[in-house]
Amino acid sequence: MGIKFRNIKLLQLAFMHRSITNEIHSKINNERLEFLGDAILGAVTASLLYNGLAGNSEGDLAKIKSVVVSEATLSVISLELQIDTMMVLGRGEELSGGRRKKALLADTLEALFGALYLDSGFDTAFKFISRCISPEIEKVREKRCREDYKSQLQSVCLHKFKTYPVYSLSGFSGPEHERCFWVEVSCDGKVFGPGMGKNKKYAEQEAARIALEHL
Repeated sequence: MGIKFRNIKLLQLAFMHRSITNEIHSKINNERLEFLGDAILGAVTASLLYNGLAGNSEGDLAKIKSVVVSEATLSVISLELQIDTMMVLGRGEELSGGRRKKALLADTLEALFGALYLDSGFDTAFKFISRCISPEIEKVREKRCREDYKSQLQSVCLHKFKTYPVYSLSGFSGPEHERCFWVEVSCDGKVFGPGMGKNKKYAEQEAARIALEHL
């Protein structure tokens, strides 16, 4: 995991899910640490986005942040850190596959962030959370960029040619369940492509990417 705790009991508490509470006849679990860790995670992610994406609007930063700190993303990070092997669950949660539940994995990761903050301070927590979150920020940025080739091409065409790009299906192949489409795009009379994809939408994005490389 790459981090060391001075207070081992605090680390152990981070992995104790509330489902264990009744079984050990105690109110001790990681819910309070989860609450704290969620706040620390939000602050670190907001700081990374603010400093790393100076040209993006507040709304855009908020959209990226919502994906990065989502249950789906945090659960993947949790599995990569093998947190599923360290969680302390109640018998019922254990039998129902709790170690693979996204909500439990995400909650435990946040509790770990909170415990690290209490044990070692904000700077250490910031560094560790940054190592976990920065790659996810890049994934979101790359995905958004890939999905936005058509919008980028439209902006370029309107600025340079005062016209919109026109997409046309130039062919397809393969059986219906594994079909591959070819799409060309015309910009001011020049044809680019074809872009290939498993459906017309993907093929259009690829055609737009090719056109952008030339324009």
